[in-house]
Amino acid sequence: MTSGFALAVGHFVTTTTFDLLSTTALMWLVIRALVRRSARPMLAAGIVVGLGVEAKPQVGFVAIVVAGILLVLGPRDVLRSWWTAGGVVAAVAIAAPYVVWQQQHGWPQLTVARNIGGSAEGGRVGFIPFQLLLVSPALAPVWIAGLLAPFRRLELRRLRLVPLTYVVLLIAYIAGNGKAYYLASLYPAVLGLGALPAADWTARVRLRARVLTVAIVVSAVISAFLALPLLPARSLRGSVVMGVNPDQGETVGWPRFIDSVTTAWHAIPLGERAHTAIFTGNYGEAGAVDILGRSHGLPRAYSGHNGLSEWGMPPATDTHALVIGYNGARDTAPYFDSCRALATIDNGVGLENDEQGVPLLFCRPTAPWVTLWPRLRHYG
Repeated sequence: MTSGFALAVGHFVTTTTFDLLSTTALMWLVIRALVRRSARPMLAAGIVVGLGVEAKPQVGFVAIVVAGILLVLGPRDVLRSWWTAGGVVAAVAIAAPYVVWQQQHGWPQLTVARNIGGSAEGGRVGFIPFQLLLVSPALAPVWIAGLLAPFRRLELRRLRLVPLTYVVLLIAYIAGNGKAYYLASLYPAVLGLGALPAADWTARVRLRARVLTVAIVVSAVISAFLALPLLPARSLRGSVVMGVNPDQGETVGWPRFIDSVTTAWHAIPLGERAHTAIFTGNYGEAGAVDILGRSHGLPRAYSGHNGLSEWGMPPATDTHALVIGYNGARDTAPYFDSCRALATIDNGVGLENDEQGVPLLFCRPTAPWVTLWPRLRHYG
């Protein structure tokens, strides 16, 4: 509860939010099956994997690694069961629509992964140091104990799967230039294991319990400072928070953003406005228009960014566009021309984020939307 990753993904609604839930549930069910020497939970584990893949496919990768480790190193008894077979069938059946859709559309999820790989947290070099921030340096001994406990305690030997899964995924994500937070969903299981030796350690000497309590409090304070919107927006510029968690900056300025878009929208002559679409460069801008713009009388927004491109293109009757998310008229070519700036985004606190200083451009598409749309799609 006091770890940075839990606070962050609990505050932001992202695919990682649901990945944390599904992967934690998967590991809990597998651990339950191993400890109780009963494969019954494996059916539920398969259902969790199938549902989890619909939100983020990473849990499917975790499940494959778990199955491979059990098959090669054991314990294999949970694999020799109809409950496990049923879990596999359930996972495949529930995840199948997602996989089929990906195959039919050229695997856009893989394109996204390639485009964002290593784009934050220091890339491969920063991958391991960033793990300290995910949990908190103050609690690092607990999760390190969780990685070692199954090899040092006879009664936990059947749970070697947990640290081995962690290490395999660590190597895979570093090799694949993945983001450092991809490992976050494994920490609940690792911390759960680490809590066992930590409890024994504190039980022997009362002072140790106080030390651990202080560590938890310090962890909570540091993690909350980095993960939650506690620092005033005006203080974010150049702060440690922005250096560690730049997503904090992306929560700043949206009401002013909508005010600027509304001003630009009403600056378009009424006759042209009836044939104008709002087109954005990313899904955040489109989401702001769709959600916050309702009360300002703005129409829905269109975007070619990621999955939002599947929600349709502007109608053919829209012969103009209020273009958002491009740095200038030159940046919109070759998709739009005859552009003129109607306003400029300013979050009011001078914070450099994705929208700060971006002009709102009134443009004309260079071709019909149906021709432009495949070229306006982008994944990242």
